[in-house]
Amino acid sequence: MKYKHIFFDLDHTLWDFETNSYQTLEELYHVFNLAGRGVTTFAAFYESYVIHNEKLWDRFRKGFITRNDLRSKRFSLTLLDFKIGDEKLAQALSEKFLQVLPFKTALFPYTIEVLEYLTAKNYPLHMITNGFEETQLLKMRNAGIDHFFTHIITSEVAGSLKPYREIFDYAITKAAATATDCVMIGDALELDIVGAYNAGMDQIYFNPKVPATTMQPTHSISCLSELKAIL
Repeated sequence: MKYKHIFFDLDHTLWDFETNSYQTLEELYHVFNLAGRGVTTFAAFYESYVIHNEKLWDRFRKGFITRNDLRSKRFSLTLLDFKIGDEKLAQALSEKFLQVLPFKTALFPYTIEVLEYLTAKNYPLHMITNGFEETQLLKMRNAGIDHFFTHIITSEVAGSLKPYREIFDYAITKAAATATDCVMIGDALELDIVGAYNAGMDQIYFNPKVPATTMQPTHSISCLSELKAIL
């Protein structure tokens, strides 16, 4: 086997973040009766949230805002789009979102099958994720995939975020591996693929929709089942 250790990203790679967050936000929309507060439709609420969430995550990764800023502002800014200036409501939405989201269990097709296949081939599997420790562990446990992984490296514990080299070096050291023995599988070109490349790791770019353009990863796949042909 070319690789001795396999590292996965979690959100958008194994755990279907888009589906799970959509379901969570739809639940919140009804529980908090946002329609009665002037949020015209769930579709409008969801679209606004996604825009603010992505911008704030980018600022968080760059160190411009804190975790608490990210968690609260994505809802307060969304509400302001509908002329609702209610910080208590924004905080309540934030807390409920974090309570509900980790219990959603949608995974990408072939996730379990591929993890079982790799485990049967005696690959040590590890996780490198930018998510928060408690939330990411809950996601994996509730989706029934945590037991596949030897080490679960979150940015919160590593003290660094993808794509910075420090989190990859931390993960490689934790696994008692060397970069050339490892491969990173992820959906985010700038975070997972560029980050792994800069750390000296091979990369498998997983993206069902968007082909790699700015760089050429070691491998590219559009379905997790294609990992069987590589590993």
